[in-house]
Amino acid sequence: MTDALVHPCGDAALLVEVADLGQVLSLHEAVGRHRQSGRLGGLLDVVPAARTLLLVAESAAGLPALRDELRALLHHWSAPPAGAPVVAHGPVVRIPVRYNGPDLEGVATLTGLSAAEVVVAHTRTRWTVGFGGFAPGFSYLVGGDPRLRVPRHEEPRTTVPAGAVGLAGTFSGVYPRPSPGGWQIIGQTDVALWDVEREPPALLQPGATVQFVDLDRDVDDEGAP
Repeated sequence: MTDALVHPCGDAALLVEVADLGQVLSLHEAVGRHRQSGRLGGLLDVVPAARTLLLVAESAAGLPALRDELRALLHHWSAPPAGAPVVAHGPVVRIPVRYNGPDLEGVATLTGLSAAEVVVAHTRTRWTVGFGGFAPGFSYLVGGDPRLRVPRHEEPRTTVPAGAVGLAGTFSGVYPRPSPGGWQIIGQTDVALWDVEREPPALLQPGATVQFVDLDRDVDDEGAP
């Protein structure tokens, strides 16, 4: 049994509130297992966020049954302790990057590292996909090298190109399309983060692991920690 709180959300959804992102991803995985086994019938979609998990029913009529199944799941769910490291449970996605971003030197100054050390810190630590937001295909990546914690720009750029790799706070992320943005841009990738012809369209799914690869060094990071 956990301290998770279940709130109604509209007439066909439930919002589960937990302590932190680690618990969100653990619960997201548990919901996925139950869904694959045929339980949690009538579940249309599952949407993780920083401290919540939204479960959307196929219809308002199916919400009571979904609520009962969710309560049974929560009763047996072993939540990780609050504050525990986020554990990835999905596949590893490798993203090749050219670290030529306009903010690379600025990030080096903010962190006290050299530009080369920023790149090594970004590529030698595997990141976990926490949750999506901001734009289709954009994912907030967590669990990176703590030395890379940097603030957003006080004044966002009016346009950041698709494929821009950035840092903000404790997160890293890749812009899936041109858009305004205030993250510190350290590199660029040609990988398509969002493709409507792909199933699912978003390349990065919650709980997956992201391994950034420095194209300029052509490093094989398969054995990176």
